[in-house]
Amino acid sequence: MQTILYYVSFYLSEFIQIVIFAAGCYFSGISIFGWIKKKERAGNETAPEKSFAIVVAAHNEELVISQILDSLFKLSYPSHLYDVFVIADNCTDNTATIAQSLGAKVHIRENDTQKGKGHALEWMFDRIFKMERHYDAIAIFDADNLVSPNFLLEMNKQLCNGQKVIQGYIDSKNPYDSWITCSYSIAFWLSNRIFQLPRYYLKLSCSLCGTGFCVDTSVLQKLKWGATCLTEDLEYTMKLALNGIKISWAHQAVVYDEKPLTFKQSWMQRKRWMQGHADCAAKYLSPLFKQAFSKGDLISLDCALYLFQPIRFIFLGLMTVMLWVQTVYPEFPLFSIQYVFPVEVWYMMGLFEMFYGPLIILAEKKFNVKALLGFIIYPFYCLTWVPITIQGFLEKDNKEWSHTIHTRKMNINDMENQ
Repeated sequence: MQTILYYVSFYLSEFIQIVIFAAGCYFSGISIFGWIKKKERAGNETAPEKSFAIVVAAHNEELVISQILDSLFKLSYPSHLYDVFVIADNCTDNTATIAQSLGAKVHIRENDTQKGKGHALEWMFDRIFKMERHYDAIAIFDADNLVSPNFLLEMNKQLCNGQKVIQGYIDSKNPYDSWITCSYSIAFWLSNRIFQLPRYYLKLSCSLCGTGFCVDTSVLQKLKWGATCLTEDLEYTMKLALNGIKISWAHQAVVYDEKPLTFKQSWMQRKRWMQGHADCAAKYLSPLFKQAFSKGDLISLDCALYLFQPIRFIFLGLMTVMLWVQTVYPEFPLFSIQYVFPVEVWYMMGLFEMFYGPLIILAEKKFNVKALLGFIIYPFYCLTWVPITIQGFLEKDNKEWSHTIHTRKMNINDMENQ
């Protein structure tokens, strides 16, 4: 029995190493194209032309709803070219009253069976399509966000250039409130620069982030929304890829998003993300790979590989634990790791990862002492993705929406003057 376990672990470790190395080379190779930012025409150099319906999804957000509405009504864009709608989704507090008093067009939704942001957005889109006024595009935000004044100018520029779906830059509203908010912030800063930006430059498809994005109305009317799983943004990203619609990127259109304060809140949110990710993988992974290889579609291939990422995280976590155990207890009886690649390669990859992140943060002009200290704990945050991913995949059929409480009060002027 021990011999069987030995050989199983031996070959499993080799397979894991190959997957980790190949995926690492792919994603690292693409990330290089985000190092040098190309100079682009600013949004204010394109005349405001497109009209927008701005939709804010809110569930019991009375503590923060006034701050996002304040930032939206201060956008550097002609007021007659956009309207602000708030979905008071199954609210039991004063969200609707506050939003209405501040000038937003409030739509109250009460539905005990179809819960979650995806369902709320689909309900709101149908209402917008039936209105007398026609909007060129719809921009979506969460109630805890703060929006930079140039957001619609940047979206207008992209739409005028022929783009149909555009994701904005997701920044952090509270990067140093706790170690977990710092870890979240580092993850998003890295994603913006080495995941989203290079895909924009390489003419692949970027990924929707749940907030701070804009969709041409014609796309929503033609494809419908239909993204009602726990990660509606990921589901719509994959749906767009299968229909040949690329998601563009607006690096200067900044949205500040509130990150969870505690590890427990973070665990619940990330578990929900992984439940939705697993759901999307089951639904879209096969069609994406099929389209990638039958039509030579690189966008579908890249999206499929992104759906496969959580499996890579699990492999990476297992490999890390196996290496730690073998280092501390070389005679451990159940397995023995044979390096597929020279051990120096793994050391070099480790050093590369260690310095790569801080250099990217420096390039993004987010670097300070607190961010540097954050990188000390960041590897632990990354490792926690392993059990979270496993739990999320095991509970993928649980569709119950878990709401993240938002409490960080600050306005857009405070945010951008820090």
